[in-house]
Formats: sequence, C-alpha cells, structure tokens
Amino acid sequence: MFYALLNPDDSLNQYPYTLTDLKRANPGTSWPKVISDEVAASFGVVPVKPTQQPADNYLTNLERTAVKQGPDWLEKWTETPATPEQITERTDAKAADVRSERNQYLAACDWTQLADSPLDADTKSAWALYREALRMLPEQTGFPWNVQWPPAPQ
Repeated sequence: MFYALLNPDDSLNQYPYTLTDLKRANPGTSWPKVISDEVAASFGVVPVKPTQQPADNYLTNLERTAVKQGPDWLEKWTETPATPEQITERTDAKAADVRSERNQYLAACDWTQLADSPLDADTKSAWALYREALRMLPEQTGFPWNVQWPPAPQ
C-alpha cells in the first residue's frame, strides 16, 4: 500500500510515500513492529486508495498523484502526450529489446546450421527459413511495437 505525506495544511507534499520512507525520515523514532494508520497519521502520512493505472503507451506519459475526495485520499493518473524526443527514445529502446530477444532465439538455434548437425536436409532447411524470418523482424510493418514472431520448427 502507498501513502501520501501531507504538509501541515493537509495539502499533498509527496506521493507515493511508504512507511519505510516514514522510518527513514524519522531515524530517532522508536517504531512499533507494525505501524498503524493512526501512528502514520500523527506524522502527516495518510493511506491512499489505489486506482486502475491506464494502459502503458509509448505515445503518452503517465503521472501519478493523490487527491483528496471527502475524507479519503485517492490515487489519480494523468495522461499527457509524449514529446517526439520521448517517442523516439522509447522506440529506439524497444527496438533494441526486440533485437536482443531475436538474437537470443538465433543463438539458441545456431547449431541447426552447422555442417555436422544431426538434422535431415528438410528440417535443416526449415530452421534456415525460421532464422531468416527472425533476421527480417526489423523489416516488419509496425516494428518494434507490433512484432509477429515466426514459429520455430518442430
């Protein structure tokens, strides 16, 4: 569970906040084994009811905060458009991740193409086609966000 640290006027100071943060901020305090919400509240720390996080999308930024509604504090998510630079950075990172995964699949089946491989010619050919499809992943429409992985031969 996350908490919010409030200012003396009950406005939000920090969210998310944890009970571990509370202990670190107050090193000279003798804490009970389990910190109750009442004890936390005496330090200006209140529980925040979580809400469903919107789907993660490389085209948007998500910001999490807490808002007071009646006597309760609720988690609030705000979506804003990502900048072109952020989109490029995220796309480059995703492309690197997909290529890394693809390279692991290629390395795992390198043995199928060795001259002394125990595979028959048809099976070896099927593995060669699979490997070619893996190498062509970056050419797919939608790469790197929508990749159709080829099935490995049986």
